[in-house]
Amino acid sequence: MKRIHQILTIILLIGFANTTIAQRERPVSSTNKKAIKLYNAGKGYYDSRNNKLAEANLLEAISKDPNFIEAELLLAYVYTDMIKYKKALEYYKRCIAINPKFFSEIYSSAAAIQLKFGMYEDAKRNFEAYLNFPDAQLMMKDLAKDGLEDCNFAIEALKHPVPFEPINLGDKINSPLPEYFPSISVDGATLLYTRRLNSKMTYSGFNEDFFVSKFDGKNWKQSVNVAPINSLTNEGAPSLSANGRFLIFTSCADPVDGYGRDRKGYGSCDLFYTYNVGDNWTKPKNLGSKINTRNWETQPSFSADGKTLYFIRGLGRGNSRQQDIWTAELTKEGVWSDPVRLSKTINTSGVEESVFIHPDGKTLYFSSNGHPGMGGLDLFMSQKDDKGVWSEPKNLGYPINTFNDENSLLVSADGKLAYFASDRAGGFGALDLYKFNMPEAVKPNVVNYLKGKVYDVVTKKPIAAHFQLIDLKTGEVVVESFADEATGEYLVSLPINKEYALSASYDGYLFFSENFLLTEGTAQKPYRKDVPLQKIEVNKSVVLKNVFFDTDKFNLKQKSKIELDKLVSFLTKNTTVKIELGGHTDNVGSTQSNQILSENRAKAVYDYLREKGVAADRLTAKGYGDTMPISDNTTEKGRAKNRRSEFKIISK
Repeated sequence: MKRIHQILTIILLIGFANTTIAQRERPVSSTNKKAIKLYNAGKGYYDSRNNKLAEANLLEAISKDPNFIEAELLLAYVYTDMIKYKKALEYYKRCIAINPKFFSEIYSSAAAIQLKFGMYEDAKRNFEAYLNFPDAQLMMKDLAKDGLEDCNFAIEALKHPVPFEPINLGDKINSPLPEYFPSISVDGATLLYTRRLNSKMTYSGFNEDFFVSKFDGKNWKQSVNVAPINSLTNEGAPSLSANGRFLIFTSCADPVDGYGRDRKGYGSCDLFYTYNVGDNWTKPKNLGSKINTRNWETQPSFSADGKTLYFIRGLGRGNSRQQDIWTAELTKEGVWSDPVRLSKTINTSGVEESVFIHPDGKTLYFSSNGHPGMGGLDLFMSQKDDKGVWSEPKNLGYPINTFNDENSLLVSADGKLAYFASDRAGGFGALDLYKFNMPEAVKPNVVNYLKGKVYDVVTKKPIAAHFQLIDLKTGEVVVESFADEATGEYLVSLPINKEYALSASYDGYLFFSENFLLTEGTAQKPYRKDVPLQKIEVNKSVVLKNVFFDTDKFNLKQKSKIELDKLVSFLTKNTTVKIELGGHTDNVGSTQSNQILSENRAKAVYDYLREKGVAADRLTAKGYGDTMPISDNTTEKGRAKNRRSEFKIISK
């Protein structure tokens, strides 16, 4: 509610100056000497910031003279300073009733409080009244115009509510203590969130810790404290990777605790990371000086492709802190780029927080009080186009947004469900975690899940292979990551109805090649692609499933170069390996024409590798025609498998 807070802060400054300077130069409106004496005493206490005694004297002054407008106004300032906004509003309204033209800022003060409590029609009238005063101050006029914009937006939003039926996640997740900042794996099976615990060991009297729960297909299981990560001070705002095994979170610097954790940082709060090996989390490490500064870094959101980090950076302190959304890229060398602030389309002079990048990589959800909304922090959505430009943020609408502060939103990978924190009535106490169905107008792009296991084809042991998923149409690496070190498992989300190349590699093994068209699925039944890797051994071969030719042609299609560049990298890394490039066809057509076509296709691959610098003595090319089928030639599916390019290890 920065806009409201700014208005009230300026009003207090104006009021303080008015009581200490201006009113000394003119007589007050009351003629009651006792009331004036009490008023002057109250003014003195207010000037020295003793609000309790100021309140007592001013109330008694008003009892002596109910139309004593200066006392009424000063009491409104006192209640504003004490954050007793409803009492303050009562006395601002009394001032207007006594003398509508007494002081213009009374209207903007009343309007700010009315906006804060969702009294939009009343707030609108008072903002408009203030703007009609010729002596309205320029700074306050701009804020009043912003407030009026919020009122107009809210009044229309109330007329067109969006579908919204929040459901509490239940007592396995929620407790009488506050729960907030949820994070969920892309398959929807792991929920990690923050719980604020009472603590006698901290100055603040509380300690924020992480809790985790697993979904069994029907219900959430009892959440448990993530003890290996939690410390004696605060952990908050977790962001899980797509597979639920890499975690970026916020932690403040703390001394070595009983677990030997030392969270030294660069500022008040920094971003740290840890990853899960088997069932164990590694010791958290600071993300480094490019991400973290002497300022305040928090609320990370790590993209599902494993390449982009979004987070909040706060410059300054307290109510003057400027909070914006920043982003950084993870380079191929595994180093973070210099963070950049998102454009003014997203960031405002107000507060932006609770940033969440959806697994589609293009839809951003965040909270802000700087865009037109319901008065406080509202939830917004923006989408990035193919040129990287963010759209104008779209308010999620009423009653998802209200005059209260809304934040902590995340949206499931399929875009159907959203999760958020709320202290609404009917919960288990304080903030609870809820879910609701996302309205169609603010859903992200549809994505699907790809899941699998990388393993040794002979021993079946898991392999922590490096893998990439590439959009064959654009050549863009959509996802790049590593399989789990202990299990070999991987899980990613991808946009649907696109053709992808999947490649996986590991030292001492032949690389894996596959292509597929990803169609719509569910979190419970993801598209599965296991990745068997075979060691580099003589006579072992790999089918190059992403090398393509037109029918009866031997010119390489452009998208084939993605796969062949992988083969170049493999040969560059394994400098002693020699290979045979084989071309194969189905049995359609004459044996002679098939033989010639296979030889030409093998030669096309050979020529490409030579152009990329692979030595000729490491390559041979051979066409096999239709003599070595690997599937049934009586079906189109079988014939498609037989039409293939492959390479075989000749020596290593």
